[in-house]
Amino acid sequence: MERALAELARMVRQGEVTASTLVDQALRRADAHAALNAFITLDRDGARAKARRIDETFAKGDDVGSLAGVPIVVKDNIDVAGLRTTAGTPGIDLVAEQSAPIVARLEAAKAIVIGKTNMHELAFGVTSNNAAYGAVRNAIDPTRFPGGSSGGTATAIAAGIVSAGLGTDTGGSVRQPAALCSVVGFRPTTGRVDQEGVVPSIPTLDVAGPMARTVADVAILNAIMNDSPLPDRRHAQSLRLGIASPQAEGLSTGVAGAFGAAVSRLRRGGATLVDVDLSAIVTACFEIGFSIGFHEMNSAMTAFLARYQPQTSLEQLVDQIASPDVKAVYTTSVLGEGAPTDTAYREAIGRIGEIRRDYLRLLGDHALDAVIFPTAPLEAQPIAGSEQTVMLNGETVSTLETYIRNNASTGVYGAPGLSIPIGKTGDGLPVGLEIDGRPDGDLDILAIGQCIETLLATD
Repeated sequence: MERALAELARMVRQGEVTASTLVDQALRRADAHAALNAFITLDRDGARAKARRIDETFAKGDDVGSLAGVPIVVKDNIDVAGLRTTAGTPGIDLVAEQSAPIVARLEAAKAIVIGKTNMHELAFGVTSNNAAYGAVRNAIDPTRFPGGSSGGTATAIAAGIVSAGLGTDTGGSVRQPAALCSVVGFRPTTGRVDQEGVVPSIPTLDVAGPMARTVADVAILNAIMNDSPLPDRRHAQSLRLGIASPQAEGLSTGVAGAFGAAVSRLRRGGATLVDVDLSAIVTACFEIGFSIGFHEMNSAMTAFLARYQPQTSLEQLVDQIASPDVKAVYTTSVLGEGAPTDTAYREAIGRIGEIRRDYLRLLGDHALDAVIFPTAPLEAQPIAGSEQTVMLNGETVSTLETYIRNNASTGVYGAPGLSIPIGKTGDGLPVGLEIDGRPDGDLDILAIGQCIETLLATD
């Protein structure tokens, strides 16, 4: 499954391969890589039945859709008709009556969901070390974590099981695993994607996003999910990019080396790069982010349970959380004494508009097309022993805080963010480059991403 999504769809439409063959290959690859633990549910019978129907449609000479039976995966907090939705936690166990609209649009284009992917429990965490369903392993080095919370989708793509899939991103949960697994992950502008049929985490910040092997494939999924056009091509000579601090500082040696090499290649390719300081904006985002997050993790999940699983209270759900890191957050900061007050929440929400204006002003003052920085300041670390802390440049630091440091702010000011692979550390571990733009500038960021991807591949 090393071919791109678009290429596989073309092959089915032109009769070079059948949808059934693609699905069988994907399922065999899933079995071969079962030790990576990328899946919570594999829909073998359902996927094969859908593939047969597409092959029958092709045999009649009828349209088989733009995605033409290509296998994809979906994170297990997004509904797929007939399959369980668990959000990676024991207290949620629903069989979806219909697919989430974003999935339904991909299915209408005849993509085939072969399974629901494993994730950090309740989408709150950066390792995808799930105590309920087992740790997801990084396909590049199975002793290391793939990032989170969309780690299963990233791993399935990196292992070549499928070419593309869906994740969700609140504070980096698509982009960060994309970076650690050497795939592409896109966070659309906040509010741009229909979130119906997605288990909520922090609705003010949540957005579902596509993941794939190339920016072009991510753009295809985004266009179908959002009924939007594909991006126009951009050229490096026209790009003016801001190297953002503090995100470009405090990096591991391996990440710093890969990022520095990418910046040099961008300059040689004709892009203009300027240093910009986002410190005040990032600080403001973190000042309000946790108040918004912990308050909405309570209110949104309470409303979700009342609608879909009324026999379960939030307290009962929390009692069943298996992952110690997630349970501690819910018991202390969502339900416990650390929970933000209604007043603190309203004040935090009230600051979002000001932060977004400051961010847009910075882009305008420097005439920037986008800002760039390493998606994660540290490469993937060993699963064992990294639940709470990791080592960064000889210092013991919080795992969660380290891996959300660079990209959590994007969700607060509502910008689109794209992570693309830019190389590897000396140990062969992937490094990602994040490209953030203006809210609602999704197509611009995808176009810039394709330009940078091409430039880095050909330099």
